[in-house]
Amino acid sequence: MSAIAASVPRATNRAASLSRAGQLFLAVFLIVIFEGAVRKWVSSASTLPLILLRDLLALALVVYALRHGYLRRHKKITAVMLAWSCLVLGWGLLQLVGGESSPVVFVIGLRFWLLYTWFAVAAAAAMNETDYRAAILAAALVMLLLAPLAVLQHYSPPGARINTQLDGDEESVFVAVVGVVRTTGTFSFTSGYATYLTMVAPLVFGILGARKRNTRQFLFAMAVFVAFVTGALVSGSRTAAITSGMMLMAYLLGRLLFSKARNKVGAAVAVVVVLAMTALFAYVFRDAIGVTQTRFEQAAQAEDFGERVLTVLFGEPWVYDLMSWLGYGVGFGSNLATYVRTGAADVFALAEAEGGRILMEGGLLGVAYIALKYLALAVGLLSSLRASIKTNSPYAVLVWLTTALAVVSWPALGQLTANALLGIMLAYALLVLRYPRLEIFPSRASRS
Repeated sequence: MSAIAASVPRATNRAASLSRAGQLFLAVFLIVIFEGAVRKWVSSASTLPLILLRDLLALALVVYALRHGYLRRHKKITAVMLAWSCLVLGWGLLQLVGGESSPVVFVIGLRFWLLYTWFAVAAAAAMNETDYRAAILAAALVMLLLAPLAVLQHYSPPGARINTQLDGDEESVFVAVVGVVRTTGTFSFTSGYATYLTMVAPLVFGILGARKRNTRQFLFAMAVFVAFVTGALVSGSRTAAITSGMMLMAYLLGRLLFSKARNKVGAAVAVVVVLAMTALFAYVFRDAIGVTQTRFEQAAQAEDFGERVLTVLFGEPWVYDLMSWLGYGVGFGSNLATYVRTGAADVFALAEAEGGRILMEGGLLGVAYIALKYLALAVGLLSSLRASIKTNSPYAVLVWLTTALAVVSWPALGQLTANALLGIMLAYALLVLRYPRLEIFPSRASRS
């Protein structure tokens, strides 16, 4: 190892360790994952301190990338973000003058509308390959932790200590069906766990399809995949069930489509093995599948599935009648603003769906925001398709498909955890375009 290290340039040696940007990214990531566990099982008063800490760390990464010139690597994205930030700032001030907001809500709005998008851009610009690899493996290791925790929650009664919060009781626990909880993992609410399953899906399949150099790496990839499938099966969440299934099918199809001609047979064998493993675990957890199926049936009786999809994509129909050209104030519809104004954050103030909340908060600015998001997704998806074709891997496309789903459907402007996870997801999406040929399991020489 020392001989190899001696032959590698010093700059490469430095790049083989975590940079300051990588450390800050992982710190934010780990706080997002475990802050809910601290609130649930240690201290309910830790909510605001933990949120403040991770927001300060996210801001520190942005400042670090700016001071060291890393943002120049993404000049076009940075220019668009600067223009967009000025527009949001100016519009928010206009809402203050128009009496549609307050200074506190305005600051909260800047946090929800801008901070974690800047965080994603800064992380993608400043992180090196080792940082990116560590971020992928960290997400996988967390999945290995969350899966057995979710299984334990699923098979424990709603009133069990592992399913209740310090200041809550059995009545406050969400259930999929009577007696069976909707698992939360380390998160304080069910949506956090479902959101994480969506975010980690392409990373799991990236590890599964990566080149393995020894048995330990192969077993690690299998364990991560098993953990992901298990965690999705016992989630009790319709969102987790749909998105996990869609991503699995996209991975299997992409594995066949993007592989080289001489590797088609091997890809087909891999697809069969993955399907067989999935079927095996579906059989093992068939009772959990029955619970989720029951939840689908109950939901179908209470709401129209097609109408729900349209609501998620475009907002509630009544929003278009109530929205004004100026909006009610950026940040007004978030759970943090609701908590600051009322002392409770159990409902979103303006709308439940992300699209409706954007339009209600921003008015014409919200219309521009939605248009900008779809334009950015179109560019990203096209770039990821090119990357997947060049690398003969579906990984880039999977990351951007998940990012598109997240941007469109996650309550990122309303819910604190979803807002941060979307920033992390955007960072992964930009990094996959910067490092399309990253080896998740590199050779020893490249680790030096």
